Parts: sequence; structure tokens; C-alpha cells
Amino acid sequence: MKLARFGEVGIEKPATVDASGQLRDLSSCIPDISGKFLSDEGLASLRGIDVETLPKVPDSVRLGQCISGVGKFICVGLNYSDHAEEAGMALPDEPIIFMKATSAICGPNDPIIIPKMSQKTDWEVELAVIIGKRAKYVREQDALNYVAGYAVTNDVSERDFQLERFGQWTKGKSCDNFGQLGPWLVTRDEIQDPQNLGLWLKLNGKTMQNGSTKTMVFGVAHLVSYISRFMTLHPGDVISTGTPPGVGMGQPCQRFLRPGDRVELGIDGLGTQIQTVMDDFEVY
Repeated sequence: MKLARFGEVGIEKPATVDASGQLRDLSSCIPDISGKFLSDEGLASLRGIDVETLPKVPDSVRLGQCISGVGKFICVGLNYSDHAEEAGMALPDEPIIFMKATSAICGPNDPIIIPKMSQKTDWEVELAVIIGKRAKYVREQDALNYVAGYAVTNDVSERDFQLERFGQWTKGKSCDNFGQLGPWLVTRDEIQDPQNLGLWLKLNGKTMQNGSTKTMVFGVAHLVSYISRFMTLHPGDVISTGTPPGVGMGQPCQRFLRPGDRVELGIDGLGTQIQTVMDDFEVY
């Protein structure tokens, strides 16, 4: 099952995708796509709906982030062996965990906004894991049972803010529109193996990233289990699991985003995103 949200910012409605790929309005059935409805029981009740009876959503409507009310956006750094190599950094012995502010989350096709004083705004296609039920001290062999589904995310990063200023990585990860999420939340039953997904990103039509979740240092099950040792995961929490090589920082001649650039990205079975890059003064 694919779940989505559509409409203007702040007033999005829930939707599902029918067998033909058409978006259908779910607002007569549930108020929103949120953690409250992501348990196995909640998702089972949604599967019982005859989606062909639901109103069609016009193709021209904006897509919002695929889940509302995210409590925690947890990111994993240097989690692809080939990305760590391009960054010139050693593979970590344990997952590197940091947080992205939830205010950074936006729709899958919303623009990437270059913040004031930015010199090094970068791209990162990543697999997002969306938690479906409360998880605390979860065993790795049970961890995928706590996953509601998966989505595409662009973990946009400002490298100067992240790496060349004092303090934690969070400030380089949390600017507005630094977390496109969607187009859909794809429930875990549709993804046979989260460690066998191709993911890619293009900049102005040129492929920059072309990797596979096979090269993750720590897989999805390990990450859910590991993070649940340090904090309770709640329904609707998001874990962004790292990026493959090909980011702007890793280019032989570093290339960062500029206004007018077009970014396209996607993951097998999870859909695609398209973003235009804008300066913040063009938006506010």
C-alpha cells in the first residue's frame, strides 16, 4: 500500500494510490497520515477500504510530506562504505546518529531553499524508514516488525554549516526545506528486502548518485534496534539511513547547488522526487 498527502502547506489531506497509480482521497476515512494509523492494525483497516470508490486527486495538486506530525527525524552518517571512502573518512564502529529538525521536512517536490550565507548546499538521496509502533530495546531479529514503511528523502546538507563551524552536524542539516519526504509512504509488505534497493540522484539531468542499499554499513534492522537502545522510537518517527557516493562534496571538483538547478532522485519501488533550487529571498 502506498500512502500520501496532498494539498497546500499545513492543510494537506490523506491519500492512497490505486492499482493504476492514481491518487485517491482518503479524507473521508481518516483525518491524516500520521503515527496514530501506522500500526499493523491501523494499516490493515486501511487495506480494507475499496479505493476505487474514493474521489480521484487531480494530478496538478501539490504533494505534501508523506506523513504528518513527525516526532523525531533521526539521521545516520557515513552509513555507506563507498560514501565514507569518497569523503575520506573511516568507517564507523557504531552508527553515527544525529538529528534533523522536523521543521526541515517538506513535500517531495517542494523547492530546495539555499539559506542565507550558504556556500555549500549539497544533495543526499536516502532511504527513510518510518516507525509504526513504539520501539524500545528492540532485538535486531524483530526490528523490521516495528517498521510501518519506507520513503524517499533528500537529506539536503549545508557542508560549511555542518563541518566547518563549531558544534554538532544538526545546524547543517536543519534549514527550511532540507528534508523532502515522499512522494509516498510504501508499507513494508511491498518491500521484500530493504537491503536490495537501488537509489539514484540526478543534477540537471546528469546522474550524480547511483548506489544500492546493499552497501550500507549498518542495515535497517540493525539501525532500528541500535537506536531503540538510546531513545524510544514512536509511531511516525523517521530514520534517514545514509547516502551512497556522488554528493557534491565528494566530486573531484566540488560542486554545490545553485539557484535554478534541478534535482531528481528516487529509490526502487518508492517513487521519485523533483526539486528546483531557489535562494531563500525568492521564497520569503
